[in-house]
Amino acid sequence: MYNEDERFMRAALAEAQRAASVGEIPIGAVVVCDGLIVGRGHNLTESLTDVTAHAEMQAITAAAQSLGGKYLTDCTLYVTVEPCLMCAGAIAWAQIPRIVYGASDPKRGYSVLTTGSPFHPRAEVLAGVLADDCAALMRTFFRGKR
Repeated sequence: MYNEDERFMRAALAEAQRAASVGEIPIGAVVVCDGLIVGRGHNLTESLTDVTAHAEMQAITAAAQSLGGKYLTDCTLYVTVEPCLMCAGAIAWAQIPRIVYGASDPKRGYSVLTTGSPFHPRAEVLAGVLADDCAALMRTFFRGKR
């Protein structure tokens, strides 16, 4: 299963690189259902002047439209950086049962802002998939901003 997780995390990394190429913070996400990507997203907060336009939100919206329903109970979300508390709430509302992320976010990640998981009680969370690649993309982006 880990090879499949890496494969889909690479798709999320491609989304993150799309974000970086237009000056957005390089975070990408994909939603997978039955082995197929049903939603993609990357940060659009600068382009849309919208603090809620995170990669996860974009991918969840695309997946819900693709599947024709707001609950994504048979899906996995792959995201390059640990979701923030806002995105964790959206993930919980969408009832996504499996979350896979790459790099931890020690400043704004849900795990440093909460005690316990904000996700569905039975949600599986797998952290650290391609974490070095995900973190390197963020470091490179912010180094260029300084």
